[in-house]
Amino acid sequence: MNRFAGVLIGLGLCVSGTSVPAGDYVIAVIDPTRIMQQSPQYEAASAQLEKEVSERKEKLAEQQKQIAELEQKLKRDAALMSEDEVQRLTTDISKRKRKLKYAEAEFREDMSLRNNELNTKLTKQVEEVVTELAREESIDLIVSDNLVFHASERIDISDKVIGRLREKFEAR
Repeated sequence: MNRFAGVLIGLGLCVSGTSVPAGDYVIAVIDPTRIMQQSPQYEAASAQLEKEVSERKEKLAEQQKQIAELEQKLKRDAALMSEDEVQRLTTDISKRKRKLKYAEAEFREDMSLRNNELNTKLTKQVEEVVTELAREESIDLIVSDNLVFHASERIDISDKVIGRLREKFEAR
């Protein structure tokens, strides 16, 4: 049975009014957003992503600076330049702007793809840890915060998941 079906069955039992003895099932709650943000894997992935993109950010910023300088030159010196020089400079600025626009779009797309890749990898690690904890602690149902109307801190195992992720991260 897939996890979603299990959650639906558990919620269905709660909503339908069917009473199940409290001692027969162990239910836990996780906060996936907090787990993702507080895990050392997330911090490491964020740092790695920033390192990967910093050079490209600097190149884009440099290109923007060059375009701004050329525009200032055109604005300042247009009256002193010949029509051919003005036309060449205007054409050069337009070409640079098109190239920059393309490079920025490519950068955003690459960032999005890389970010999704890292999030998918981290999500898989979190799922593995949650499954391990469920087996070890004989938890019958684990739900995330976006499906729960109320949960006591007593059943929230998010800190245990974060702790286990930290252990796995440090073991590498």
